[in-house]
Amino acid sequence: MPQNSADAWRLAAANGAGLALGALLDALLGDPRRGHPVAGFGRLAARLERVVYQPTRRAGLAYAALAVGAPVAVGAAVSLATRRRPVARTVAVALTTWTVLGGTSLRGEATAIGAALESGDLPTARALLPRLCGRDPSTLDGGELARATVESLAENTSDAVVAPLCWGAVAGLPGLLAYRAINTLDAMVGHRSLRYERFGTAAARLDDLANLAPSRLSAALTVLFADRVGGSRRHALAGWLRYGLRHPSPNAGQCEAAMAGALDVRLGGRNVYGERVEERPQLGDGPRPVPADVRRAAHLSGLVGLAAVALTAGHAAARPARRALLRRAAALLSARRDRREASS
Repeated sequence: MPQNSADAWRLAAANGAGLALGALLDALLGDPRRGHPVAGFGRLAARLERVVYQPTRRAGLAYAALAVGAPVAVGAAVSLATRRRPVARTVAVALTTWTVLGGTSLRGEATAIGAALESGDLPTARALLPRLCGRDPSTLDGGELARATVESLAENTSDAVVAPLCWGAVAGLPGLLAYRAINTLDAMVGHRSLRYERFGTAAARLDDLANLAPSRLSAALTVLFADRVGGSRRHALAGWLRYGLRHPSPNAGQCEAAMAGALDVRLGGRNVYGERVEERPQLGDGPRPVPADVRRAAHLSGLVGLAAVALTAGHAAARPARRALLRRAAALLSARRDRREASS
């Protein structure tokens, strides 16, 4: 822990600056093109799965604890090593933030699909869609490809941008690494299948919990910036409140419903994932998305991400101020209580 107030302010400023610089690196460079640490974590997690797998919830819980605990321990060790080195802390947080964010790549992939759709190039759009989601694109027409892209943008703006920033602001380096580990495990074993029906339960529930607050912040920011993409804040808020809980996911539905209202489109419908077919509820009251809506959704995603950077970096940097205010409030309450006891 910092030894004095000045140390606390320097460390908080380092954490906040690291989040902002990491987001800037993501904006300038996108995902690392070679040796992505998240991909490396995925390979290690797959090896661990082969060692501990049993078709039980207990085995899945042990797997999740080990796979998440290891990066959290690394983050805690780096935090401890840099607790009196604000420059080193800034660099560590910035590089970690860049590693766990995926907003620039997300918008780039979505924009490429949108451009292919606008030019009428369905084969290219179908070939690009698996980079965003696991939906089978082979039979999708232009409208369904646009819907899949808008839905993926809405959900992954929270998963790949807002959520990691929130956890970084709240829990620093361990929070950044823990969230990305949880989200990666959910993608690997948290989906519905015979193999992961019980083993993946812990990973799926952890991901649900980790995204409860970030998904709602994403939805709120989507409402806030709806008018910047030709939409209506009122419609976005109404869509969020009306449809947010209809989705089978407690979190994805929040983001997708707000996005549907902001763009004034209708999301949801029949989704095919290999041999699995899911009927998703309708979200929104407008028409089906068209290719131009993909461009609008990508722009809205960028605005939400930018606002999330400002909020989370500011939250991290202001930690000593919040603590000082809490101490001051506690002292005032204590003094008021003492006066009441003295006068009674």
